[in-house]
Amino acid sequence: MQLRYSFRLYPDTGQQTALAKAFGCARVVFNDAVRAREDARAARQPFPRIGELSRKLITEAKQTAARSWLGEVSAVVLQQSLRDAEAAYRNFFASLKGARKGPKAGAPRFKSRKDSRQSVRFTANARWSITGSGRLCLPKIGAVKVKWSRTLPAQPTSVTVIKDAADRYFASFVIDTDPTADQARMPETDQTVGIDLGLSHFAVLSDGTKIDSPRFLRRAEKKLKKAQKELSRKQKGSKNRAKARLKVARTHAKVADARREFHHQLSTRLISENQGIAVEDLSVVGLARTRLAKSVHDAGWASFLGMLQYKAERYGRTLVRIGRFEPTSQTCSTCGAKDGPKPLNVREWTCRACGTVHDRDTNAAINVKTAAGLAVTACGAPVRPGTIPAQREETGSHGLPTEPRAA
Repeated sequence: MQLRYSFRLYPDTGQQTALAKAFGCARVVFNDAVRAREDARAARQPFPRIGELSRKLITEAKQTAARSWLGEVSAVVLQQSLRDAEAAYRNFFASLKGARKGPKAGAPRFKSRKDSRQSVRFTANARWSITGSGRLCLPKIGAVKVKWSRTLPAQPTSVTVIKDAADRYFASFVIDTDPTADQARMPETDQTVGIDLGLSHFAVLSDGTKIDSPRFLRRAEKKLKKAQKELSRKQKGSKNRAKARLKVARTHAKVADARREFHHQLSTRLISENQGIAVEDLSVVGLARTRLAKSVHDAGWASFLGMLQYKAERYGRTLVRIGRFEPTSQTCSTCGAKDGPKPLNVREWTCRACGTVHDRDTNAAINVKTAAGLAVTACGAPVRPGTIPAQREETGSHGLPTEPRAA
């Protein structure tokens, strides 16, 4: 399985300038590739192949006065930018044909130097390395200081240097993990659990445990409101506006980092303690269109479920998603009688069939576990009829699960 390990970078002034050149050159090559293909489409001509694009947009372009500065950065960065454009078109056409899982992929768009995220990727043939002093040595950029929070479990296959909206730099390494070693780190257990996700509590487990929702965005709203008000009062194009924009971006980055860390800690704990996990397949996109949209986005359910999914596969656990239309909040977990729908303000109810008093969320979590069919055999292994293993994430350098990154 492939994972990303991200670490914070601290380039000096000269290295920041070199990275800015690399970001810009990669962006220009990507845009040139998109333009060449769009021109071919408008002329009803076959799409130029990547070899032809590489020759015209990189090799020959370097010999011209208009694109001579492409030679100031590593050629691998430019080649990877072409491959990114190729992958974007491949995903777009696969999505049109219905062969690609997940949300629909749109047609590739031109990149802008004002985009909140800039990145370049170095593969093994770029001859990047990690020095004995722990610095990341990149071609035509130099040895960049890295904040290592842990050792890499294996030799990385590639590294992507990322600059986010808060002007922070990260090195994202792609690692091929050993499934046998990963599963040995977490021995099998006979515990199974059902999870009911919510807003008043982030998660309620079938054993009655309630995990409070941190509400990171809500807690930062006062600070964000002040920062955004200051930004709106700055003159467009001024240096003070750039400083105010950076302040807003850094506040949002802190919120996102805190939420991500919470999701990683909780998902790792649930995976380590339980052999089988049942969750409800929520329609986050639909819920985000309601009046609860801000709270739904603040909870980050989709991100949390994604972490559960790849960690379940990595450590040999079973993750089962039940249908979102399963009446988990209407069914008595004791006798199985369906008591009908209830408004959200009803947090406790009594079953009219057997008289059991239920906590709404705990009862739903138990029903989620029951609907998933999780059971324990005599040898302690979880089984269910027609077991659905956790789906594997896309391999390659795009869309990989991400381990928590260093601050």
